[in-house]
Order: sequence, then C-alpha cells, then structure tokens
Amino acid sequence: MLRTSLLLSVALLAHPAFAETAGIEKDQLTLGFIKLTDMAPLAIAKEKGFFEDEGLYVTLEAQSNWKVLLDRVIAGELDGAHMLAGQPIAATIGYGTKGAVVTPFSMDLNGNAITVSNAVWDEMKAHVPMGADGKPAHPIPASALKPVVEAYADRGEAFNLGMVFPVSTHNYELRYWLAAGGLNPGFYSPEDVSGQIEGDVLISVTPPPQMPATLEAGTILGYSVGEPWNQAAVAKGIGVPVITDADIWKNNPEKVFGLTAQFAEENPNTVLALTKALIRAAIWLDENDNANRAEAVEILARPEYVGADAAVIANSMTGTFEYEAGDKRAAPDFNVFFRYNATFPYYSDAVWYLTQMRRWGQIAEDKADGWYDETAKSVYKPELYKAAAEAVIADGHATAEMFDFDADGYREPTAEFIDGVTYDGKTPNAYIDSLTIGLKTGQTVSGGAVN
Repeated sequence: MLRTSLLLSVALLAHPAFAETAGIEKDQLTLGFIKLTDMAPLAIAKEKGFFEDEGLYVTLEAQSNWKVLLDRVIAGELDGAHMLAGQPIAATIGYGTKGAVVTPFSMDLNGNAITVSNAVWDEMKAHVPMGADGKPAHPIPASALKPVVEAYADRGEAFNLGMVFPVSTHNYELRYWLAAGGLNPGFYSPEDVSGQIEGDVLISVTPPPQMPATLEAGTILGYSVGEPWNQAAVAKGIGVPVITDADIWKNNPEKVFGLTAQFAEENPNTVLALTKALIRAAIWLDENDNANRAEAVEILARPEYVGADAAVIANSMTGTFEYEAGDKRAAPDFNVFFRYNATFPYYSDAVWYLTQMRRWGQIAEDKADGWYDETAKSVYKPELYKAAAEAVIADGHATAEMFDFDADGYREPTAEFIDGVTYDGKTPNAYIDSLTIGLKTGQTVSGGAVN
C-alpha cells in the first residue's frame, strides 16, 4: 500500500536519473488553470523543472471561469487543463459543453469548504453544540442551518448560496451536506437547468475568486469553494467557514488533469511525459510530511498563479484551517496531493459524480449499473497513469512501494460521509436509492416538479 509519509531514500534523491521522455509528439504546450491552490501540481511541475526534465516546454494560463477553460480545451486552444473532476464526465455524456475529454491523473483530495456570512453564522450558532474548549464542535451539520433557512422562508426571503459550476465537486458537496441535514438543495430538469426546482435554498454559480466580494455584497449568504477563497473570507472578516469537504466525504477526489481524447490518442508520449511530471510534482508537495509546503505557498502566491496573500494560502496549505477568526485547527489533510493514492484516477470516483448527477436530475432518467461503469472507463484512464508511474519509478524519482496500482480501478466501499451512508461504486443505483433526499429509481423531473 501507499506509504503516508513519502520518505524517499537519500540515495534516490542523490542520484536521480534525468531521462527525457522519448518520442514526444508536441513539446510546446499551453495548459489552463483556475486561480485555486489545488492547481499546485501544475505550478510545481513548471517551477521545479519537472516538465523540462521530460522535454516539455509549458506555458500556464489562468482562465476566467470553468466554462471558458473547458471550451478552450475542447476547441484545442489549450492542450490540457486543471479541471473540476465532474467536467470531463459531463462533457463526455453531453451535459453542458459536449466533448470527449479524458483524464490520466487525479490532482488532489479534499481542499474545499463551505462558508456562510457572519450574520448567518450568528444565527446558526444557537444550534451548534460547543466542545469542552468552548468552541463550536465540528463537523457542523446542515441541520444547524435548517432553522435559519426556515426563518428566511417565513419572512418570504430567498436563501441564496453560491458554488463554482453545475458539475463541480463544490456543487455536489454543498448539496450532499444540505441534504444530509434535511434541506432540499433543488433539482435540475432538461427544461430548467437552474438546479432550483423544489429547493429549500437557491444555489447559483459564482466564479471562485469572486466569492468573497459576492458574499460581502449580500448577493449570496454562503458558498462552497476551494482555497484560498474560504480563508479569504475569514481574513476579510466577512464570513465563517463551517465545514470542510473532508468532513463531508473524507479524502474525496477534487480536481483532475483533463485533455481531449483526440489529443491523448495523437500524442501518447506527450501525455506520458505530462503525467510523469505531474506525479513528481504531487510527490514533492506531500513528501516528508508536507515539508515543502512553505515553498509551495510562496510559489502559489505569485500573481501568475493564485495571486492571493501568502498568509491566507498558508492557512490551509500548511496543515491548518481557520474557522472563526482565531479558531485555527489542525488539518494536515486539508490538501492532499499524493498520499492515500490521491493521484490515481479511480473509476469509482467518476461513478460517484455520475450518481450525484442522477440524484439531482442532471441525468434525467435511470441508467443501468453497467452504463456507469462504461462511462467511467471512457473518461478515467488508470492505464495511462500506471505507465507514467512505472516510468517515474524506472527514472529513479520514486519507489514502487509509494504506489498502489489498484487491480480493477475501484476503491473499496466507504461510509466515511457525514451521513454515514455507504458508497460502493460497483452498485451505483442501490447507492442512489439509499440516499434520503434525491431522485430514486423511476423518478424524473418535469413541469417544475419531481414525478
């Protein structure tokens, strides 16, 4: 199994075998990203020379939002990009922008949180138990938010929340948390893609860097986003993160590196080289118990990458997380880039996203279990990952025991969710039907209602 502490031997580090990947079809590449700390593997692969070691000359370009990023990859204007894990899946099944997109590499685990305004937090606190230290007991369930939402409804006021994109982990995590606490986050239908049908709250899209300003303006009352935009709310004194996604689903998959299936087919050695460099970057980010994170923070704070204050980025990247101002708690796994087999593109991760798309109506009708498996395998490419990892090992940049090449591409079933429901990627329909709020077998959404 994968070792948690990533301690490479002195000999391995002292005598690396710099072996440029042979037969690269395209050596000058432009890759896209959004200004979030989990784009770190791309920045590190560039700044530490891992791309160049493989014979690649990479330009990294920040994109204005997730839709623009995806559209540019599909159009061939970008060779690949830091993507929401749901994006390649949704594109492949034709939800939103249509295109055949694949991933050979999962970029990270965890890394998100849900933040509410100070006013909402003040109302929530009455429903949150306190620990022996006098601080709020975590994790905080959405049941603490439910009476606040009900009070807004009684006054005839909408309860608006933000997330970054309809097929983002942030959307599904926010919905999962709300539903686990007894709040209906709303449904999608083929005719109404707002996601607000029958919702107790109104969830809409806000680009990540705009989240704090939108909260401060009162346009939204809370949001689900990656870092540094939750910690930015604390630093600005305008909001309080109430739960991290690791407490919604422990060690959940977050971003992937995505490129078109056509690019992968036409440039196999380029994709091999890219994946090798990204694996090395992920190792560097987590090795020696996160010893390199301070340097990573300095790199990410640069304007060409995340461009946020280094102290804000460090709040989460260096193993802590701040909730209320001054309530900073240990969170060594808030950002995970390599340990726990984080970089392996599991089919079961793709299936989970598909189950949430079906749960909330983005997939309008029932699909057989086999469809979920087939769709996952058309997008997630563990065989490409394994070839790259084996090459990294052969080059002397890693050791075999640092990897766990899962035999069938599925994680073991897990119940490490906030509601304790067990997820088994091999039985997606049974999982969907086991969830209290959400569409069940045979149900559809039309005419503004669940049928």
